[in-house]
Amino acid sequence: MEKYKHIFGPVPSRRLGMSLGVDLVPHKVCTMDCVYCECGKTTKLTLNRKEYVLFKNVKTELEDFFSKNPNPDYITFSGAGEPTLNSKIGEVLKFIKNFKPEIPVAVLTNGSLFWDKQVRDEIMNADIVLPSLDAAIKEDFIKINKPEENLCIEKYVEGLIQFSKEFKGKIWLEILFIPDYNDSLENINKLKEIILEINPEKVQLNTLDRPGTVNEIRAATHSELNRIITTWNLPNVEIIAAPPHRKDIKSYRTDTENVILETISRRPCTLDDLSKILGLHVNEVNKYLSVLETENKIFHVKQQRGFFYKTKKQ
Repeated sequence: MEKYKHIFGPVPSRRLGMSLGVDLVPHKVCTMDCVYCECGKTTKLTLNRKEYVLFKNVKTELEDFFSKNPNPDYITFSGAGEPTLNSKIGEVLKFIKNFKPEIPVAVLTNGSLFWDKQVRDEIMNADIVLPSLDAAIKEDFIKINKPEENLCIEKYVEGLIQFSKEFKGKIWLEILFIPDYNDSLENINKLKEIILEINPEKVQLNTLDRPGTVNEIRAATHSELNRIITTWNLPNVEIIAAPPHRKDIKSYRTDTENVILETISRRPCTLDDLSKILGLHVNEVNKYLSVLETENKIFHVKQQRGFFYKTKKQ
């Protein structure tokens, strides 16, 4: 299996089919330190844009990948940080659209930099942009997203609204709910107002799937998410929280599953440990961990260095 530093997969996406990931920032450079982030705590909290990953290196890896592999359903800017922090995201996107014009490009982003016109302009050529917005009021925003100190909710929301007016592609707005963090009636009602202004093609409700960065948080139930949908009474809202079975996907590799089980049966490991051992991106490892936990083969415990995965006695 070819090992790349800045692209990963293709991995099965709940929303985009088989997706080749492009990761433009080091783990875990982000504008926020969300309590639910399955990639772990933000190690560099910043609004400073620069060429964190060199454009020429991403270009080389993409050219190599496509010289040996068939086309995926999507090429997706995603990973373990905020992709729009990379000041060369526009150049990477332009290269992809010229190199592989037949493959649609998606941008998974928290949308927190859309107040910057340059950022908006750089991703205008994407086919789908999937921004997130978990809170519409200051208190909930700080509690759940823990933003960089100069990022205010007003600037964040205004950027999303402005982007929605300019972008010609599809916008799928994701909102991730954590009970007692951002499910107050005030926040829910304010989010509806903003949704109506953004007018995205889809609003996708999500909740905790993997362990977050805070111990006491829990996933919202489907009943809780359905109550929000009922409160909003909007036509384009759907729940994308993880389905119970994700093994029915053509890329699922039993050899990878077996290596994970064999490894943690001997020594409990964190997500980062397994990513290094397997040589796979954290997003890809998370896919297997989700399946194994769903099938009751493994469990996680919180220890000083993070969440450790262990096998269950069968």
